Amino acid sequence: MSGKNTAERYDAVVIGAGAAGLNAALVLGRARRRVAVVDAGEPRNAPAAHMQGFLSRDGMPPAALLAVGREEVARYGVDLIDGRVEHVENAEPTELGFVVHLAAGPVLHARRVVVATGLRDGLPELPGLAERWGRDVLHCPYCHGWEVRDRPLGVLGTDPRAVDQVLLLRQWSADVVLFAHTLDLTGADHERLAARGVRVVEGRIVRLVADDGRLRGVELDTGQVVGREAVFVFPQPVPRDALLVGLDCERDDNGWVTTDRTGRTSVSGVWAVGNVADPRAQVVTAAGTGASAAFALNHDLVDEEIGRAVALRRATGPAVAA
Repeated sequence: MSGKNTAERYDAVVIGAGAAGLNAALVLGRARRRVAVVDAGEPRNAPAAHMQGFLSRDGMPPAALLAVGREEVARYGVDLIDGRVEHVENAEPTELGFVVHLAAGPVLHARRVVVATGLRDGLPELPGLAERWGRDVLHCPYCHGWEVRDRPLGVLGTDPRAVDQVLLLRQWSADVVLFAHTLDLTGADHERLAARGVRVVEGRIVRLVADDGRLRGVELDTGQVVGREAVFVFPQPVPRDALLVGLDCERDDNGWVTTDRTGRTSVSGVWAVGNVADPRAQVVTAAGTGASAAFALNHDLVDEEIGRAVALRRATGPAVAA
């Protein structure tokens, strides 16, 4: 931790120091707000060597982006706390606002809270897959397609969305295979795949075959190994939203917390940004949600401060100039 005494009250506590959380803290710090960022050090994209599609940061290692971000927010007096938040207590309408309880460390008081805890990728349980995740087992063609362009690629049929994924991936390589696995492909599916030049390989996937630190292919239950240099898969995104659930934030029919366009949740004073609220958000998108939340949060604080000043003025009368 850096700097000030955490027993004091913060204008905002940001939980999570990924792109969304750090960008929220940056904007709030520049707005001269007293801010703490608490982070458990578990970024979603840690397995990836590089990130793409972020203007001026294309190809930068994710850890390097976060390191630069932490340096930037610290310049504005933001406190950086390494730790895990166990729960957040909503103490409104008392002066405490929110009480943020860390697993080991101080208790923080905050007028507002930004939850930027991200998500985890639920991977299919196929031998060899988890070990290659983020290297040559990938999920987003826009994030990784350029790096594996013109190579033998595959899409694992572990999710119905794999058909659309492989049709999209064909844009990056002429040698693309869909491993049907558990998919029940329709006649229309086969027609579209054939028209796009995608080969379908039937049979259950047994494991991913790697050698010398590289993916070599996909083994089927027939014993056949289909050589591939990279494969794509649809993970099941699981939001790390226990803190939001504990605060009774409303969720949609799919179980994701509902927010307005600024990330404001149904609980007054609580914002949710980045992948904890939107599984589709890439790094650049997540950073933008952090900024949007910070703008709205600061305006919310200003409105509150004006309201209190007006009430005090009415109670005591305007100051008389000497």
